[in-house]
This record gives sequence, structure tokens and C-alpha cells, in this order.
Amino acid sequence: MPRTIGSVNWIGLWTLYAREVWRFVKVHQQTIWAPVVTTLLFYAVFALALGGAVRTVGTVPYMEFLAPGLIMMALAQNAFANTSSSVVISKVQGNIVDILMPPLSPMEFVAGFVLGGVTRGIVVGLVTAVAIALFVPVHVAHPFFVVYHAVMAASLLALLGFIGGVWSEKFDHIAAVTNFVVTPLSFLSGTFYSVETLPTAFWWVAHFDPFFYMIDGFRYGFIGRSDGTLGVGVAVMLGINVALWWLAWRMVRSGYKLKA
Repeated sequence: MPRTIGSVNWIGLWTLYAREVWRFVKVHQQTIWAPVVTTLLFYAVFALALGGAVRTVGTVPYMEFLAPGLIMMALAQNAFANTSSSVVISKVQGNIVDILMPPLSPMEFVAGFVLGGVTRGIVVGLVTAVAIALFVPVHVAHPFFVVYHAVMAASLLALLGFIGGVWSEKFDHIAAVTNFVVTPLSFLSGTFYSVETLPTAFWWVAHFDPFFYMIDGFRYGFIGRSDGTLGVGVAVMLGINVALWWLAWRMVRSGYKLKA
């Protein structure tokens, strides 16, 4: 008998999501453990650079201030890497047609990829948090802000990776997105420092950086200290995610660089 799909193709959506999750789980040494090791190396470099000096940001020890930012960047960058690499590889190898042919709506198509990226980002973030907790105390002061910004940041970077992957025609293009968009926004976000110490011009630049709000809100959830307005950060993260969802849906619906 013909299968009745209904308003949402749950079987197709779950299958695409499971494919994306299984894709990174099969190579977990590369997709999970390698980012954790890289983050610990960043942490070690800053710890050695201080040379044992007791430095604080406000009243918070610097290494405790740094830890949430490193966890967030590991989470976000891996969400981006998962969706961008999956879409670009499928396009380069020509098997993107195998995903376009099933009866998936544009929103289901986007959701399958993005939720896979979000899952990888959250997994890497959790493993990184456990690893860093072995070297510095990690306390959760406000669980809502930790969970909200983790999910929103993973969604934002997964969507950005999806959009970049659809736009890209080869690996050089997605590398350009990483080098000229993701990396600069990451380093200007206040991951390694408090933006309150910046000159006025760079302070404004940081506050126009959406990555600043995901770092600031996430860090507040751990140490109870923020550099920006928390309500603005919550609204900015929600607004950008809605805008990126719409753009991703529009690209798939129109067949932009996906259909001949």
C-alpha cells in the first residue's frame, strides 16, 4: 500500500537526521575527539602564557572566565563544520540528488541537515566541558542561559554552514566562508578577553558581532558575569536564527545551486 506521509514527512526527516548523525559518529576520532584536543591545547597555551600568574577579569579568575568561551567555540565551529562539509561533499560528489529526490519539503530538507549539525555541536561542547572541568572548576550559575545559548549558537552556525555549503561550488568556497566570516567573528567575539577592556571603536565592533552575544550569554550562564545586555543577547540570537532559517528555506525552495 502507498505510504501516507501527512503534513510532515517524519520518517524522511528522521532518516536524513540519522544519516547526518551517523556520518560524524562513524569518524568520531576526527569529528569529536580532535576538536576537544584542539580546545585543550588552546587552554594550555593561555595557561602557560600566564606563567602561573593570578589574573582576574572583574572578580573571576581568568582561566574560569576563558573556559566557557572555549567550550562555546568548540560547539559552534563543529556545528558549522558538520553542515557545511556534508552539503559541499554531496554537491561535489554529485549525490545531492539522492537527498533531493525523496518527498521532503524544503523545511524538512533544511531541518535534517541543521539538526545533525546541532547534535554534533552539542556533543562536542559537552565532551569539551567535561575535559576542561578536569583542569578548572566549571560551575553552572544559570542553566537557562547555558542551554539557550548552546542551542541557539549551534543552530546559528549549523544554518550558516548549510547556507555556505549551498552557495559553495567547491571546497575553496566554503574555506573562504570559514576564513573570512567565521574566524574573524569568533576572534572579535570576546572569547579570549572581556570586551569592556577594548577601545571604544572596537567595543562597538564587538557589539555588532552576533558571536559576541552567544559567547556573552553562555559565559553568563557559567560565571554569572556578562559584558552586554542579556535581554538584547537573547533577542539577537533568536532574530538571527529566524532570519537564517528563512534564508536557508528560501534557497532550497528555489533550488539555488542545488537543481539544474
